[in-house]
Amino acid sequence: MNHKKGFNKLNRNASHRRALLRNMATVLFKHERIVTTKAKALELRRVAEKMITRAKEDSVHNRRVVGEKIKDQGILAKLFTDIGPRMKERNGGYTRILKIGFRAQDAANMVVIELVDHKPEDAKDSGKKKAEKAEKKAPKPEARKTASKIKEAAKPEAKKPAAKKAKAEAQAE
Repeated sequence: MNHKKGFNKLNRNASHRRALLRNMATVLFKHERIVTTKAKALELRRVAEKMITRAKEDSVHNRRVVGEKIKDQGILAKLFTDIGPRMKERNGGYTRILKIGFRAQDAANMVVIELVDHKPEDAKDSGKKKAEKAEKKAPKPEARKTASKIKEAAKPEAKKPAAKKAKAEAQAE
């Protein structure tokens, strides 16, 4: 029986739907996180999880099967050398779907679909950015002090008349 084996047609014909899911899977594996509608994300999850399961075992056959859908060789290599081995211990459930609200134009239900072990780039760089900010803040007060000292040193000389300047220079020598 073929009961409960349906899928969402996404209001597209078969070739358009296949191309859409191929492109979305490629982008998901490239960035490891994308924003899309809930309906597209649910269909993408079905496709992406099957590809990741194949990528857990790197063989010529699995590369050819997944390569039929992922045409970009760089992304295919990343899937088999990076993403697949990371998911080796996991038995399914490689993606996560998080609701982010409704789109303003048409009120479509928007979600983020990401790989479960995806680390946001902000978290990776936050330590570096904080250190850089601390370094940048430290020199600024010193620069202001030196600039104010330079201005103060320049002001008394500028106010002296030319005759007094000459006397001051003669005494200094």
